[in-house]
Amino acid sequence: MLTCRLWLAAAISCVAACAAPPAPVPAPTSDVTIFVAADVIPMTGEGVTAKAVAVEGGLIRDVGNLDALQAAYPGARIDETFRGKTILPGLIDPHMHVLLGGMLYAHPFAPPWPMATPEGMTAGYPSPEAFRARLAEIVAEAPQDGSPVVVYGFHNLVQGDLDRHTLDAIAPGRPMIVWHYSGHDFYLNSAALDMIGATPALADTFHGVDLDSDGALTGRIYEDAAMVVFARAKDVLFDPVRFSAGIERYFDIVRNAGVTTTADLGYGVFGLALEDQTIAASWSLADDGFRLYLIPEFRSMEREFGAGAPQAVLDMVGGARPAAAPVLPRVKFFADAAYYSQTMRLSPPGYLTGQSRGTPGLWVIPEGEIANTMQPYTDAGLSVHIHSNGDAAQTSTLDALATLRAAGFTGDFVIEHGGLFSPEQVARAGKLGAMVSAASHYVFYMASAYASPLGPARASWITPLGSLSTAGAVVALHSDAPLAPPQPLRAAGAHITRATREGGFYEPGNALGPYDALEAVTLDAARVLGLENEIGSIAPGKRADFTILEANPLDMPGAAWSDIGIWGVVLDGELRPLDAP
Repeated sequence: MLTCRLWLAAAISCVAACAAPPAPVPAPTSDVTIFVAADVIPMTGEGVTAKAVAVEGGLIRDVGNLDALQAAYPGARIDETFRGKTILPGLIDPHMHVLLGGMLYAHPFAPPWPMATPEGMTAGYPSPEAFRARLAEIVAEAPQDGSPVVVYGFHNLVQGDLDRHTLDAIAPGRPMIVWHYSGHDFYLNSAALDMIGATPALADTFHGVDLDSDGALTGRIYEDAAMVVFARAKDVLFDPVRFSAGIERYFDIVRNAGVTTTADLGYGVFGLALEDQTIAASWSLADDGFRLYLIPEFRSMEREFGAGAPQAVLDMVGGARPAAAPVLPRVKFFADAAYYSQTMRLSPPGYLTGQSRGTPGLWVIPEGEIANTMQPYTDAGLSVHIHSNGDAAQTSTLDALATLRAAGFTGDFVIEHGGLFSPEQVARAGKLGAMVSAASHYVFYMASAYASPLGPARASWITPLGSLSTAGAVVALHSDAPLAPPQPLRAAGAHITRATREGGFYEPGNALGPYDALEAVTLDAARVLGLENEIGSIAPGKRADFTILEANPLDMPGAAWSDIGIWGVVLDGELRPLDAP
C-alpha cells in the first residue's frame, strides 16, 4: 500500500509538472532585425497582413505584429526605415533576355509606343509618317562617317510596311538595319544587305528570307535567317562599347522597378562562351542588386553538346560545368515563332492581313514532335518551359504535355508568352496542370492592332489570364524585356484593368483580381521558376528579399500601380535603397 501511495504521489506530481511547465525565458536574439512597416503583404493568403518582419542571417525568421515579434525575439534590433511604407515579397520578372537587352538599348529607338528607359518612358512613333521622320532624325544625328546605323523598335501593324527601297531613300548609300520590335525580324537597306553578303540564294538555306515577285530581296530577314544577320553584322550589333552602355541602362530599369529576381530564358542562344563572358562582365548580385538565373535553350545546347545536352544542363545546374550565373534545372523550348511579328502559328485560315497575310505562321518544333523533342530532358529530371503563342501552337503544346504526363512526367511544364488560348485550350491547360508565364503587354500593346490579322474569334483569345486562373493554371507575368517594360507592378496593374494603349478595355472578363495580379509577380512568378520554396512570399525560412513600396497596391486601383513609388529592395536582409550613392 505504501508503495502504491508513493507511486500515486509521484504520478500526480509528474502530471502537474507536465500540465503547467514554467514559462520559458526567451534566449537573447541580438542577431535578429525586426523591420517595421505600415503594411506587410506576406502573399501567404488573400487578406493576410502584418506589420513587421523578423530577419536573421539573410533569412526570414517570422512575420506578425511588432509586439509579438519583440516578445519572441528579445534583444532584436528594431529597424524603422520602412515605417510608413509597404513591405512586399521581392518582385520577380521570370522571363527576360540579358544580351538582347544590352544590344537593343545600345542603339537608338523608333518604337510604335512608349518604351521604358532609366529616365522614364520614351515617346512612341505611332504612324508611318512619324516613324520615317524618326528614322531620318536618327540618320542625321549619327556620325557622318558612313558607318552602319541600327535602329530598334519598328512594328508594321502600327508603322506601316517597310522594305529596302524605303530605307535606301532614308539612308542612301549607308548601311541601315531596322530591328523589328519582336527582336525576331530585321529590315536592311541595299547597302546593309551588301555589307552582310546577302543574296536571294539565302532563301535556299533558310526560311525567313523575303523575296519579291521578281525573286529579289525585299530587305526583311527573320526567324532562323535572322541568325545570319547576327553572325555577319556582329561587330555592329554587338559593339562592346555600345553594349556596355546599353546593358547598364537596361539593368538600371530593372533596379528602378524594384525587381529582386529575374531569369534569362534563352541561355546559350548567342553561344555559351560569348554569353558567359558577357554576363560575367556585366552582372553581379553585389553590384546590380537583383538575382539572375539562367535557363538553357534546347537548340543551343544541342548545337554545343549533341545527344549529351541533357547531361550538360545537369552539369551546369550542379556546378560541374561553370556558368556566369546560377543555372536552373529547366530547359527552354519553342513551339512556334513570334507574336509581335505575326509569325506565331495559327489555325486555318491563318493570317487575314498584315505582313504574314495568307500564311499560317511558323513552327519551330514541327507539329506533333514536341513531346519527343522534350523527352530526353524530362527523362533526365528537367522541367520544361516552352515558347508557345498561336492557337495552333497551343494545341500542339498541350498534346505534348498530355503525352508526357501519360508517360509519368511530373515536373513543371510552363507555357511561355501564351499569346492565344481558345476556351477549350484554357480548360485543357488547367486540367493538365500547365503553368502559364504570360507576356505582360500583349493585351495593352497589340489587342486592337491584331483584330484584323486574327479575325473576330481568335482576336478575343489574347492572354485570357482570368479564365486560365479559374481553370486551375498557375498564372505568372513576365516582361520578355526588352520587349516590354521590366516593371512587374506596371504589368500586374495592366491585367487588373485590361486597358489598351488606345484607351479602351479588352475582354475585361479575363482580368485578374488585385491579389491574383500581385501573386502573378511574386509567389506565382517564383513557382514558374521552381523557386517557391526560397522566394515569392514572406514566410519563415525563405530569403529575406523584399521590395519596399511607398504605398500598398491592394489599397489602390490597378491603373495606379505603375505610379507607386519604389524605395528600393532588401536582398538577403541587406537594405538597397534606390537613392544610394
